[in-house]
This record gives sequence, structure tokens and C-alpha cells, in this order.
Amino acid sequence: MTSTRYLEPSKSTAAFNGVVRGLTKLGLSVWGSRVLGVRGRKSGELREVPVNLLPFEGKQYLVAARGETQWVRNLRAAGEGQLTVGRRTQTFTYRELSNEEKPAVLRSYLKRWAFEVGAFFDGVNAKAPEEKLLEIAPGYPVFEIFTK
Repeated sequence: MTSTRYLEPSKSTAAFNGVVRGLTKLGLSVWGSRVLGVRGRKSGELREVPVNLLPFEGKQYLVAARGETQWVRNLRAAGEGQLTVGRRTQTFTYRELSNEEKPAVLRSYLKRWAFEVGAFFDGVNAKAPEEKLLEIAPGYPVFEIFTK
């Protein structure tokens, strides 16, 4: 289920993410943002990054638009993480979706956040045929989360 696709954030993106993380930690969710906290697989230290929590068909998902990010690798190693908005933190476990399960979630993610993440999908958008979404699915880890 792992892929080797990874798009490293630019310095400006890293700066923007820092602002979003700060606002979200203050309780101001930006377009559904949460601060994902997960223990580093090598350091054991809590690592934080802003993410978009996708509600879809009564469930909640995290999509790694940049591919095999550090947070994806850390989450797989830790087996759990936490999502924070303001003072509210929820611990969660997850189930990673198979490639066959991803197209509907990817389509919903693109419908909601294409303005923000569309550049990471190489021209694929929410109107793409199911076959195209299935073709790109291996490059986009998707996690269904279960809050504790």
C-alpha cells in the first residue's frame, strides 16, 4: 500500500503551514483545518502539521495530498495520532484505505479543497473519471480515523 510519491513543501508553503497551524491551535480552524500531532518514528517527539480533516459519508478521513510525507510515515509507525483545534484535542486510531477504496474519498477531498491542494494532483480534479482516480490512488495515502 505504500508509494514513493512525495512532494516536498516549498519554503513559502512551510511558512503558510506555520500560520495555519498557529491559527488552528488558537481555535480558528481554517477551512476545516486541524493540527495533526504524531510521535516521530525516530525521535519519539511529538511532531505537528496542519491537515484538512475530511468528513465524508458519516466518517472522517485524512488525505496525504503530497504523498509519502513525514506525517504519513510517523502515523504508520505510531499507530495513532491526535487532532487539535484550540484547546480541544482528540486522540485517534486509523485504518489505511486500500487503493480500491480511495476514489470516492479523493473526489470528495478535491471537491472541497481543490483551490488549496489541486496543484498536488497533476491536473486530476473532482470531475475525473473513476478510472483516473483509481490510477492515481497509490500516490495518495488515505486514512479513515476513529476518535477515542
